[in-house]
Amino acid sequence: MLENNKLFSTLDDKPAVLEVNKSEKCHSGKNYINRELSWLEFNSRVLEEAQDKKNPLLERTKFLSIVSSNLDEFFMVRVASLKDQIHVGHLKHDLSGMLPAEQIKKISLKVHNMVYKQYNSFNRSIMPALNREGIALLKLEDLDNKQLEYIEEYFESTIFPVLTPMAVDKSRPFPLILNKSLNIAVLLESREAESGFIFATVQVPAILDRIIKLPSPNEQFILLEDIIKKYLHRLFRGHNILSSGMYRITRNADLSIDEEGAEDLLKAIEKSIKRRKWGAAIRLEIDYGFDTRLIDILKEELEIKNEDIYYINGCLDLTFLMKFNNKLGDKYSYLRNELLPPVTPLDLIGYDNIFEAISEKDILLHHPYESFDYVTEFIKKAAWDPNILAIKQTLYRVSGNSPIVNALAEAAENGKQVSVLVELKARFDEENNINWAKQLEKSGCHVIYGLMGLKTHCKMTLIVRKEDEGIKRYVHLSTGNYNDITATLYTDIGLFTSNPYIAADTSAIFNMLSGYTQLDKLYKLEVAPIGMRRRFIELIENEANNAREGRKAAIIAKMNSLMDEDIINALYEASRAGVSIQLIVRGICCLRPQVAGLSENIRVISIVDRFLEHSRIYYFYNNGAESVYLSSADWMYRNMDKRVEVIFPVEDSCLIERIKKILDILLRDNVKSRVLGSDGVYCHIDKRGKQLIQSQLYLYEITRQQVEEKQKSF
Repeated sequence: MLENNKLFSTLDDKPAVLEVNKSEKCHSGKNYINRELSWLEFNSRVLEEAQDKKNPLLERTKFLSIVSSNLDEFFMVRVASLKDQIHVGHLKHDLSGMLPAEQIKKISLKVHNMVYKQYNSFNRSIMPALNREGIALLKLEDLDNKQLEYIEEYFESTIFPVLTPMAVDKSRPFPLILNKSLNIAVLLESREAESGFIFATVQVPAILDRIIKLPSPNEQFILLEDIIKKYLHRLFRGHNILSSGMYRITRNADLSIDEEGAEDLLKAIEKSIKRRKWGAAIRLEIDYGFDTRLIDILKEELEIKNEDIYYINGCLDLTFLMKFNNKLGDKYSYLRNELLPPVTPLDLIGYDNIFEAISEKDILLHHPYESFDYVTEFIKKAAWDPNILAIKQTLYRVSGNSPIVNALAEAAENGKQVSVLVELKARFDEENNINWAKQLEKSGCHVIYGLMGLKTHCKMTLIVRKEDEGIKRYVHLSTGNYNDITATLYTDIGLFTSNPYIAADTSAIFNMLSGYTQLDKLYKLEVAPIGMRRRFIELIENEANNAREGRKAAIIAKMNSLMDEDIINALYEASRAGVSIQLIVRGICCLRPQVAGLSENIRVISIVDRFLEHSRIYYFYNNGAESVYLSSADWMYRNMDKRVEVIFPVEDSCLIERIKKILDILLRDNVKSRVLGSDGVYCHIDKRGKQLIQSQLYLYEITRQQVEEKQKSF
């Protein structure tokens, strides 16, 4: 598959090249793509997967749900931040030269168009297709007499006791509307009010299942809010209901914590989580055809502008489609992707003892193709191995019932020295991590809450073992979280090693995290925010210098997002020097490729498929002495300056070749890959006359085949 005298992939399928004045400096605003608009392009690619009829029907519903959950977080964090900047009169231009108000205007236009397409797909394509399969989400007018009797009984017995209707008048102020809650706005006729009406609201209780299964031989459901709307009159007896409609608000949920002034970081974050419920309203979603009088009331009370209102032609908050999908069970497996069960890691075949395997060689694990269970087993075995003296680990995002956390607790209870850094500031996982931190402390673990002003994002485990030859250290480093659930959904790469230099570096980093130890020069690893950006720029500049001297020079980098201005400028200079640069960037990319005189040697692709591309891989040709690094860090300002991150080298020649093959397959993807043009728009690759390669399926298949072949020899 790889040819030694060529780059991993040719630069075919290149978009048209724009020209730039060669005297123009790299940092001109027009040479960068706006961060927020680039993210919206990414969410548009997710929406394309929902629209793609080649995808199984229930997978399309999942993608439609992801579009909504992505937008929720985008508004709560990114749009909220821009609104805050406008509120305080912040007039600084972003990297692309746009002011906050300009960004808000363009975001609004793009998101309104995206939401229209999303609901058009939901109403005109996905729901009719589900109906043809005997799966229906019914409206009240669709119910038969038996179903009407069922929902009436369900309302009286289960729903009605939970509801709290709230009216607004002189004695009752406008209530707090919780972030992302579903609500029904009601206009009640009132002779006492000057306007002739009063406003009332009913929250759809989140504690109840939103998707109600109806008595039917087929899979028929109704939404909870539709049942409540039918019986609204029972909540407002003695009042005439003039109109009603669904609404939902998104609030500013970005936490700002004065860490220096917080004596107890855990308590400070617990308080901040609660503030998310009543942050400033950023977006209002309402039913299409919503009464204008209700709109005026909500606009005034929530201080929302017209451009922040989204008229929804269908049921609000399509994130429910993920649970809807799960309710259908195995009966409809033919409407889902074929399962790809993870295989035994190739490098662990033939070994019963994982420590023995790691002692012999470095081991690479490529998830989700290879099972994450062996990472969990690494911790579990350490918890019960009498020769294990200590376990140190960083935790950023873990699952709800984490076997790794349970294993760490067992290790502490078994007398091991267990130190765990639990990052409390992992956005939207703070509450989960607080609970785990408390549980670990109760088990006897030493729990660290991270460094002031920094998020600890690196993924590291260090196990200290007493052996006949003396003390030996075993290390696991990864591009992804210690999360057994997302490890089946995200692509990540982990490295097991007993390399004494990497082990010494890892030990030094843990000592820095847990105490006041300053990091001296490390042997193999590089750490942010100390020197990671500098190291990456050195590697890029080395390629540029080789190109200027007429030598072959190439960079291949895979990451989630590319936003760091210094790194982008270094890439531009390398492109100008003649370096072939191929970037696989799943999400945000502020670099503008294919601009003549600036970036014509840079190709950017994005792969959006069944697994979330999450691994970070950095390859440099290095005049033939190829250098490969893995990391938890993207090329973003926050990773370089605001987080504790680690890049670690892959030095085993067999593992380097394996990673090169992974990159080669990703670069050849012409099914789920899109190419970024100089205009900031992504286009599908021309497949005419080419072998179709869907990289994720291809990688799974070759991994499975290699494992089967190797297992035959044992």
